Amino acid sequence: MNRYLVLQKIIELGSFTKASAALGYTQSSVSQMIASLEKELSVKLLNRSRTGIKLTIEGEELYPYIEKAILQYRAIGQKASEIRGLDTGIIRVGTISSVTCHWMPQLISGFQKHYPNVQFLFHQGDYRLIPEWIQNGTVDFGFVTPPAANGLEILPVKHGEMLAILPQNHPLSSRASVTLAELTKDPFILLEEGAYNEPAAAFQAAGLAPHIRYTVHDDWSIMTMVEAGLGISILAKLMTRRTDFDIICLPIDPPIYRELAIGYKDRHSLPIASKYFIDHLLANVDLLP
Repeated sequence: MNRYLVLQKIIELGSFTKASAALGYTQSSVSQMIASLEKELSVKLLNRSRTGIKLTIEGEELYPYIEKAILQYRAIGQKASEIRGLDTGIIRVGTISSVTCHWMPQLISGFQKHYPNVQFLFHQGDYRLIPEWIQNGTVDFGFVTPPAANGLEILPVKHGEMLAILPQNHPLSSRASVTLAELTKDPFILLEEGAYNEPAAAFQAAGLAPHIRYTVHDDWSIMTMVEAGLGISILAKLMTRRTDFDIICLPIDPPIYRELAIGYKDRHSLPIASKYFIDHLLANVDLLP
């Protein structure tokens, strides 16, 4: 199984060197494990080139079965942890940047007072990637928005207001609030969120079309670009907490809200550590910003 895990890490990182560093093996050991696996299967799995590491045609056919074996191996370990009690475990969660920054530290701190040996593995993505990760088993559960969570079970968590983000010297910066129509007159920086985007949906519902000049995948980058006067944007109010960007954040009239939920394939198949953490989150949801 270690050889399978090594192969998975090589594919993930595209490098023997990076995989060996991430897993704590020497590069020689990693090369020997892959050679041993290829010898056992009588199949060449990887091709090395100047552009990186890629699966061979035969490797591409075998790799989905290897991934399933890894998931089963982890499931066995999680079930064993459940039988022993929650002394150990790994919680794999798909999250978005605002939740990672402003919810997870508080939640993890409280959770680890009771379960100090549980580890966390974050995969930060968007409304398209996180549901995919849940479906293929990369994460146990994730933070999603209900309109983009097709095929998943969801637990509503919280809704938060979204704000207009403007440069300090913008003509609307002294206003108490702004309308969506007023936000169509400037270059707009859209946060790329994958399958669903709340501001885009709000503009469409109002019959308006923003002047989208840039599409960016990172909230912090958008605030930097707004600060530089490259355009305006709409971001979750949660993301604007505790920042020192030279920007103005204004309510939108009528307000736009972002709905956040926990998504997973099946509550009964969740690892016990993830079940306990979700329960902890729901018990503390009123304390979250």
